[in-house]
Amino acid sequence: MLEIGIVFLLLIAIAMVALILVQQGKGAGMGASFGAGASNTVFGSAGSGNFLTRSTWFLIILFFGVCLFLGWYQKNAHEDRSDFSNISEAPAAEQTEVKTDAPVVNTDAPVVEVESATDAPNVD
Repeated sequence: MLEIGIVFLLLIAIAMVALILVQQGKGAGMGASFGAGASNTVFGSAGSGNFLTRSTWFLIILFFGVCLFLGWYQKNAHEDRSDFSNISEAPAAEQTEVKTDAPVVNTDAPVVEVESATDAPNVD
């Protein structure tokens, strides 16, 4: 669910950027009012500003709505547990099996077992 929301948010952001870049600035309206190529536009001389502005506002509201939903979903998806929630619990005792006849070595070198004098064969 979270991945779908993030992809949806990314598509909205790309559409928002595209709509914002297509719009003309405030100074471009003066040239259009004197007939500077206004008849060649898709929406006519005054129609594009209103449509693009409303579409941009719709995408902005949708963007923030999806952001708020994803934040709420992410917060509720995690288990509420403090880092200090296990202070009162007794630590679990580790039980490791240690051979009593083998020496414990803290190196990476192999351990060579030495035979004791009682295990050696009699050569008499």
